[in-house]
Amino acid sequence: TRHGAVCLTAAWHVVLGQVIHHTIQQTRNNEDFANFVEQMLRGDPDGKWVIVVDHLNTHSSEALVRLIARLEGIDEATLGNKKKRKGILGSMKSRKEFLSDRTHGIRFVFTPKHSSWLNQIEIWFGVLRRKLTRYGSFTSLTNLNERIRRFIDYYNTYLAHPYRWTCDGKLL
Repeated sequence: TRHGAVCLTAAWHVVLGQVIHHTIQQTRNNEDFANFVEQMLRGDPDGKWVIVVDHLNTHSSEALVRLIARLEGIDEATLGNKKKRKGILGSMKSRKEFLSDRTHGIRFVFTPKHSSWLNQIEIWFGVLRRKLTRYGSFTSLTNLNERIRRFIDYYNTYLAHPYRWTCDGKLL
């Protein structure tokens, strides 16, 4: 019996090899992702952040640009108007450029298209799928949420390690 689905959003600390923040929700929209990033940044509000993401549209949304502008002390009035297609908010390209700005203390790096495997959290999601959800049986969404949380705790305590790529880049 299928009891429904959940959306797990997680952040990976490359050096520690651990999930440092996660949310489990019913939806995955622009506001959800912006709220996730805001909660994650509270863990080190004065830190320099480099956040690696793929090209999912929520990763370059208006809500995220407005959040980063606010946290960087940038006047939102300078962002332009999405409806009139002007300024930073005018296109996905201009939003990505703003989020990727190297002068910001919070900077996003977008993986090349069709290569989300470069994003280490995607590798960890594969581990989660193989070790927990692939053959798992869950009695409810609550049960699934709890098992995911327990897996994250277990992984961070006993299995966490930085990933080491061994690909030499040569074509097979």
